[in-house]
Amino acid sequence: MQMATVKGDRLADIPRKGAEERLRYLGLFDTYGPLLTPLQQEMCERSFLCDLSLSEIAEEKGVSKQAVSDTLKKSRELLDLYEEKLHIKRDNDEYSLAVSDMMTRVTRALGEFTRLHPEFSEEMAAIADMVAVGEVIGPDEED
Repeated sequence: MQMATVKGDRLADIPRKGAEERLRYLGLFDTYGPLLTPLQQEMCERSFLCDLSLSEIAEEKGVSKQAVSDTLKKSRELLDLYEEKLHIKRDNDEYSLAVSDMMTRVTRALGEFTRLHPEFSEEMAAIADMVAVGEVIGPDEED
């Protein structure tokens, strides 16, 4: 595994595990961020979204680096707790994966149908375009 090189108090080359953890907390923050206090939200945003170091956040907020570290640690603990209890992100991720899998199967089936029935290729192409952008045709919208 590639090792991180430290530049100040920021990791210049984030190892894979660090990047995965950061993405995990970014997803948790996206889901549960509104449940945090405004200060926790702001510090998480600066850390997770803006990629600011502890020192940069501390300077911006006029607090110590330790205060930022403590707030971010508490925020991560809360985000983990919310997910442990509510499972909203996990369920949403599973749902998204299931929908993606279904869309892949539908697209393949449309392609196979088009191969077997080229006379319907225009119609199948139109349906494939709707599937690709997530359109739904209701009974009132049919031609």
